[in-house]
Amino acid sequence: MDYIHLRDMQFYGYHGVLKEENVLGQRFRATVSLAVDIHKAGLTDELDDTVSYVGVYDLCKEVIEGKPYKLIEAVAETVATKILESYQGQVLGVKVEIIKPDPPIPGHYREVAVEITRGRFYE
Repeated sequence: MDYIHLRDMQFYGYHGVLKEENVLGQRFRATVSLAVDIHKAGLTDELDDTVSYVGVYDLCKEVIEGKPYKLIEAVAETVATKILESYQGQVLGVKVEIIKPDPPIPGHYREVAVEITRGRFYE
């Protein structure tokens, strides 16, 4: 299996349980890994034979900077679902990590994150 990775994308969104998070917003980071077969693209050097990471970035941006969700679990699930729907026949599986670097909880920590793996290989 081959993979395309989009690592540490950064966005500004309004996700969270607390009202302040929905009003003020905050930074989010995302890493997406796509399970794909890119052998043909490696031979032909043609964009049509692979998945455009520009399109995947745009899809992630649309979800993370769009409609507010209470949970980053829902953000990750939406990103994964939209990628699999948009790239049927190309993306066999997807791993999505959504990172909330500054959640409004007291204490000392680097970040909180969720990571999910979804794909047609589970069907």
